[in-house]
Amino acid sequence: MKRIVIIAIAAVALLGSLLPAMPAGKMIQIKGSDTMVNLVQILAEEYMGKTPGAAIAVLGGGSGTGITGLINQTCDIADHSREWKQKEIDQAWEKGVQPRFFVVAVDGLSIVVNEKNPIDQLTMAQVGALYRGEIKNWKTLGNYQAPVSLYGRQSNSGTYVFMQEFVLGNKNYSADMKEMNGNAQIIEGILQDEGAVGYVGVGYLYDENHKIRKGLKVLKISKEPNGTGYLPMDKAAVESGGYPISRPLFMATNGKPKGPVAQLLGWIVGPEGQAIVEREGFFAIGEGKYKAANDKSFK
Repeated sequence: MKRIVIIAIAAVALLGSLLPAMPAGKMIQIKGSDTMVNLVQILAEEYMGKTPGAAIAVLGGGSGTGITGLINQTCDIADHSREWKQKEIDQAWEKGVQPRFFVVAVDGLSIVVNEKNPIDQLTMAQVGALYRGEIKNWKTLGNYQAPVSLYGRQSNSGTYVFMQEFVLGNKNYSADMKEMNGNAQIIEGILQDEGAVGYVGVGYLYDENHKIRKGLKVLKISKEPNGTGYLPMDKAAVESGGYPISRPLFMATNGKPKGPVAQLLGWIVGPEGQAIVEREGFFAIGEGKYKAANDKSFK
């Protein structure tokens, strides 16, 4: 799901007031997470429509691609849906790059199946067992006779890494998992495969009318057997931790952001940008720990 947006622009608001014009010339290069790419493209388009002189290019390719791009100084902002590994931070510092991290949205990572699958809820442990290949047929989990067909991401994906660490217990994925380029491909695979299960960012659940895509079922997830299951669209459950597979979505810069990059990031984490985050199906960062961490990274 590699797509590029390069656009130029018109005028108006940062955190509720007028945005200053951007200096002509430099285009902001953003690269990374496919979970974030559609959201970031929309943010870029709306920002450029309000900001004279702004020019932004957005490229997907996976969190690892964005992180490598920032380390090699081939982009200004890296999008990533997982935290950096220590070896990546070490590589950055070795190359004179001092990464600073900003949370721009919160994602309820969603476990989805074909609507013909009668199962409505799984535990975290069951999701892990499915993706490790320990459960081969849905009849193990309920009254449904069908082989399990696994859909996931490629290893350069932050979501791949997050799932492996957080849900699979740092164990290997099943060799039978179909590794897809992006969230949209996972969705398309599930719609055509009655035995399928996949994981996607919560913003990918919706169609153009902001309704759950026809043919898709989103599963409730519980922490423990016989526990209460929650959906990833439930904002209160994501914020409270009741929905257990949630995560922050990040943008990283080389050092304290300055000039056009600082203006753009300030707008994204401000009221206008966060309203777009929510409109596109993700969750705003709120006023708590993520905002405090962002404020620190701006200093």
